Amino acid sequence: MTLVEGKLKVINGKKIAIVSTRWNHFIVDRLVEGAEDAFLRHGGKDEDITHVIIPGAFELPMVVDQLLASGKYDAVCALGAVIRGATPHFDYVSAEATKGIASAALTFNKPVAFGLLTTDNIDQAIEDANKATGKDLSGNFKFINGDIREIDDCKQACSGVNYVLHQAAL
Repeated sequence: MTLVEGKLKVINGKKIAIVSTRWNHFIVDRLVEGAEDAFLRHGGKDEDITHVIIPGAFELPMVVDQLLASGKYDAVCALGAVIRGATPHFDYVSAEATKGIASAALTFNKPVAFGLLTTDNIDQAIEDANKATGKDLSGNFKFINGDIREIDDCKQACSGVNYVLHQAAL
């Protein structure tokens, strides 16, 4: 049996882009802190991070797609917060952002951390954002440490074979 498994160490020179939204910035800023902290604590370098700030979650797929298409980044971390309100706006934005981010990852065959919080209320968003800045591998952003290597390993082990890389949050 061949086991392909990511390591909790950033490979030297791997570059990431963090895309975050201005909307609900008081929540999203905490997610950015967690992503940056995870990358740096596991061997990444500050100069290998590009942080792109965009208006809202609906724009995440377009910007993730453009960053991956540029070929400059080994992975992208998409961060935002959509909090349910009294209208169906939440459903439309969260569904389309989710589909678009997944599509970009599949199109370019590169890891994209899905850090878009979709919560029913502000308290849930604050709780989730606080988890991202803890010293517990910073929530969903564990991908930065292992999955870049995991994709490299999988491409070697599966050369020419289609495969699916499943991202799981902590």
